[in-house]
Amino acid sequence: MSYLQVTWTDPDTGAKGYLVIDRLVRGVSSGGLRMRAGCTLDEVRGLAEGMTAKEALNYDPQARYVPLGGAKGGIDFDPYDPRSVDVLTRYLYAMSPYIERFWTMGEDLGLRQSTIDEAIDKIGLQSSIQAVYPLLDDETLARQRLADAFAVDVDGVSLDELVGGYGVAEAALTGIERLGLSSPTAFVQGFGSMGGATARYLARAGVRVVGLADYYGVVTNPEGLDVERLLLTRDSHGAIDRTELRPSDLQLDREKWLDVEADVLVPAATSYAINADNATSVRAKLIVEAANMPVTAEAEAVLDALIIPDVVANSATNSWWWWTLFGDIEPTAESAFEKISANMRKLVTKVLERDASNPRKAAAEIAAEAVRKIDSRW
Repeated sequence: MSYLQVTWTDPDTGAKGYLVIDRLVRGVSSGGLRMRAGCTLDEVRGLAEGMTAKEALNYDPQARYVPLGGAKGGIDFDPYDPRSVDVLTRYLYAMSPYIERFWTMGEDLGLRQSTIDEAIDKIGLQSSIQAVYPLLDDETLARQRLADAFAVDVDGVSLDELVGGYGVAEAALTGIERLGLSSPTAFVQGFGSMGGATARYLARAGVRVVGLADYYGVVTNPEGLDVERLLLTRDSHGAIDRTELRPSDLQLDREKWLDVEADVLVPAATSYAINADNATSVRAKLIVEAANMPVTAEAEAVLDALIIPDVVANSATNSWWWWTLFGDIEPTAESAFEKISANMRKLVTKVLERDASNPRKAAAEIAAEAVRKIDSRW
């Protein structure tokens, strides 16, 4: 049973918005805000439950950061609609009492942190994570650390847009090593913050990225795409600039994304992308869930692949914010990547050693154990 569920109706467009707080720890919860046409309360509730597990899985009793409770927000509206920023602003204004005291929030599917920050400033709030400020030893110093980290640029992309996908890539590389895949290939569905960074760091690790999918379709090349070029020329929604493709790169329709053969499949876009209707088309040996809830239970039951679940694979974004804010890492790319790599490889290994036949169940068990430890401490 969720701690709190809120449904909002936009007075101008009729769009629905939701907030679910699954759990509070020290009075605070954590979880992103997404915007997509078709977003539902059930979806947001499932995401909030996943955030509780995601927070707990990164619990370290020696760290300054103590995991928060899980929460999630969602708006049923097309982020490409020119009215989307106004809808977002009205939603945040309606949710401001929760943002002030209980809910820390960042970007998720369909939204960028800069857009959220602009709306937060417009409605007169301090920050999208201000609810956590009372838990800090030195708020001024902590906020400066986070601001410094957000100012870091890594080869043309801001650090905050890279940390999540870097963690996904590290999770994938751990899975690749466990399966003993030689000269592995990868397909990444979604090329926003999560998918773009995942593709970059897989490619830099020597994994051949043979396909990418965005809102408009699929680009593929069996010899490998020029990920870096496409990453640095994508638009603000993660759409690939087709004029940057090479003559040997191919384009396919959006629904053909599972037609591209690859050892590693990274769904990094929408929830429920792999479902009962298309599961039999999946040929990958390893699926790494960069998106939240991209594989349905019905699909997972028939898939013959090792699946690294979302609560593990995409947890680095959330943890990086808190490691930086609470002072467990320095506000630098080197410190962030070192911590993420060590933590992700340790966590994935722990999950697979417990139950490689059902990593999702193993992750849920480990998270539940961590929740009990956190409760006993606080």
